Amino acid sequence: IKHGRIAMLATMGYITPTLVGKFPGYLSPSLGLKFADVPHGLAAISKVPTFGWIQIVIYALYAEASSTNFGYFDESFSKQAPGDYGWKPPLLATTNVELRTKRLNAEIANGRLAMMAIIGMF
Repeated sequence: IKHGRIAMLATMGYITPTLVGKFPGYLSPSLGLKFADVPHGLAAISKVPTFGWIQIVIYALYAEASSTNFGYFDESFSKQAPGDYGWKPPLLATTNVELRTKRLNAEIANGRLAMMAIIGMF
């Protein structure tokens, strides 16, 4: 579930700047690097400043460590189904087990499709 959701976000992150444009202003004012100067895909790796990579790595470590609950939450939190964080979005949440299973399977399928899509975009 987690990797599928990340792939869906990555796919949208790759497509969105082309459709709606990039942020105005500077990505790194000290280096004079504007958001518009950063290309799509793998070419962006060489443009991101070192401190930007440090921020990305710290966030990735935080996201991975948060799945262990940091020991702050009660044990019932870790006994939930994978991907169930207790948030019930309006119009999407349901108590119907059959419909929930159908939606979960659709999310898994869309996540797999997004994984292939983001690989193909590079």
